Amino acid sequence: MFDLKNRRAFLKKTAIPGIATGDLFLGAVVAVYARQLKVVEFGDAFTERAFAVSRQRAFAVVPETHASTLGKTTHAFQSSGFAVADVKMVSGKGTGLALVADGAIDKLNALVPELETHFGAGCVVAFASVEEAAAAEADFAKAPATARLDGSTTLCLVKPSAMEHLGLVLDGVTSGGFEITGAKSFALDRVAALEFYEVYRGVAPEFSMMVDEITSGAFVALEVSGEGSQDAVAAFRELAGPVDPEMARAVRPESLRAKFGFDKVRNAVHCTDLAEDGALETHYFFKILQEA
Repeated sequence: MFDLKNRRAFLKKTAIPGIATGDLFLGAVVAVYARQLKVVEFGDAFTERAFAVSRQRAFAVVPETHASTLGKTTHAFQSSGFAVADVKMVSGKGTGLALVADGAIDKLNALVPELETHFGAGCVVAFASVEEAAAAEADFAKAPATARLDGSTTLCLVKPSAMEHLGLVLDGVTSGGFEITGAKSFALDRVAALEFYEVYRGVAPEFSMMVDEITSGAFVALEVSGEGSQDAVAAFRELAGPVDPEMARAVRPESLRAKFGFDKVRNAVHCTDLAEDGALETHYFFKILQEA
């Protein structure tokens, strides 16, 4: 690996802990020794031929009429061997998911009838060819991500270390009595991550590790709305659970961090802490970063 900016070799052939072949596909973001890298093209023609089918990209849409099954459907995709490369909720269209797997197009279309058996007819829209899937994904990419951006919502980030459980986390949010009113994949650089986490500088001992974790790969930001007049920020913080997953498993075993967290940094989700920050944090992801 050659560092173009510094004009020197950065890395020779070596094993990178935590990164597997399945993590490498066009558009993927990975961290290699604290450097965030995005896969933008194949290294040579041989690799392109080898990966064209094995890392094929499909696109599925969960319509708004089946929004309540988004988590379960996403979990079914992941359990079937798909990597979720991108997520975006668009008003009037539903939630689009870019899915990567061996022979993804045929595999997804074969899975649709089974999903409809469990979640109802029309629960997923799939596409018959790579070209149709790419066109549908491009259509979603041009549309703004939907979000209410008002005082009734709060923010949830499904962290990179929890993306393998994305479907279960989404289902945990809706099963906990919340509505997902916005969803979009992001990959923050260190500047944006430092800006977002600035409030924790000098307060959280794990600050630098928090920045490293959130920049280690792609993650999904959710705008979450509570039922009725409840304080969405406080209510969702309860569902997320204590920052330390070990403590969460002891005092709130059904919380998201208890179920999917590893430690105080890789604790599955970020949630807004203060009521007055709910609108600010959702605006940061669903307005400021989209306009940047």
